[in-house]
Amino acid sequence: MDVRRTAVVKLDLSDEQRDALHRTAEQYLYCANRTGDYCWSDISYTECKTNKREVRDALYSKLREETDLQAQLVQAAIKRAVEAVKGVIERWKKGQRVSCPTFTAKTMDYDARSATFYRNKVSLATVEGRVEPSFVLPADSPTPYERYVLPEDYEFRESTLRYDAATDEFYIQLSTRRIDGDEEVPADTEHPDQTVLGIDLGVNSLAVSSTGTFWQGDDYNHWCREFEKRRGEMQQRGTQAAHNALLRLGKREDAWRKQYIHTVANELVAEAVEHDCDVIVFEDLSGIRERLPHAKWHHVWAFRRLFEYVSYKAPEQGVSVEQVEPNHTSQRCSRTDCGFTHEDNRHGEHFECQKCGYEVNADYNGAKNIGLRYARKRTHRLRSSPTSGSGDVEVDLRVNGGTLNGESHRPIAGD
Repeated sequence: MDVRRTAVVKLDLSDEQRDALHRTAEQYLYCANRTGDYCWSDISYTECKTNKREVRDALYSKLREETDLQAQLVQAAIKRAVEAVKGVIERWKKGQRVSCPTFTAKTMDYDARSATFYRNKVSLATVEGRVEPSFVLPADSPTPYERYVLPEDYEFRESTLRYDAATDEFYIQLSTRRIDGDEEVPADTEHPDQTVLGIDLGVNSLAVSSTGTFWQGDDYNHWCREFEKRRGEMQQRGTQAAHNALLRLGKREDAWRKQYIHTVANELVAEAVEHDCDVIVFEDLSGIRERLPHAKWHHVWAFRRLFEYVSYKAPEQGVSVEQVEPNHTSQRCSRTDCGFTHEDNRHGEHFECQKCGYEVNADYNGAKNIGLRYARKRTHRLRSSPTSGSGDVEVDLRVNGGTLNGESHRPIAGD
């Protein structure tokens, strides 16, 4: 039975959103064409490079430096180009005349990390940050979008953003998959045991894991202030020499920030490997400025880069990376026998459940809730599979615990 569905919708864009998508598409095409040139050889098809991982390792960092694209879009452009080269090679093997593939049409591939779909709008990653245009749906509802995207028994898989020059409009073709009892069981549900590492992001602590490990932001914040202070001093001078020094300082600062976040990402992945975690779960970063109003721009930059770096480092260690909605994760009690949610539970960095009295660091509590949210979501999917019978499937989907302030936190069942 076919459990995949597609729908096409037109985007209702402001001038700023339209410009952002055009600039993003141009940089996406640049990455795809750079990749095609790198992979191609006029000598023989055996000289062409078609190993996605090797191509990505060779080009990813360069393309991230050369563009403002989000990590997932860079990787999507690389993947598209490699696939195109493979297609050309197949024709070459058959004796057909071929040339290096080039990309001119403004189309981009989005996945669940770079696009988030809501009832009447979509959040898309662009070079100007996230844009959230609404949909233009046909008047004769229900539409395929409403049938195959809004229902809870369908999950988003990927989408393609396409620009139609004839109409000067952007369209999204999105693909979904049915996840109810009519779905064939995915391969990974045959061995459902998974251990989840939840990650909470914050201002005082850059990241906190559900194992109780803290990556403090003190050092990062200190050097951000130092760089900001030095920039201010140079800008006040107003000389050409000061301007040149300011440019050099900007490059050093950018390199330092990236190296710092790379280090944190490596340690975070190592934490997952050390505790035999199969999945690292972050909160969805959409709207994080609103959720953390006191976070400065360099905090938000650090959050996004940390997620990007972990997203490509973790799979190399056999660990997947997921995101969940962050709603109320800071206000919910993470004790599985409680779960009481109230805004009075959190007071700054301190969490105290008003129902059961559980007290703990607020970010650590949030990290456990993020992991538990993913665990519960996956448990629900597995129990909906045909092999679950009455729904009493055994699932060992856990949030890996740790120790904090002398308190022992054993792995928590995700049901």
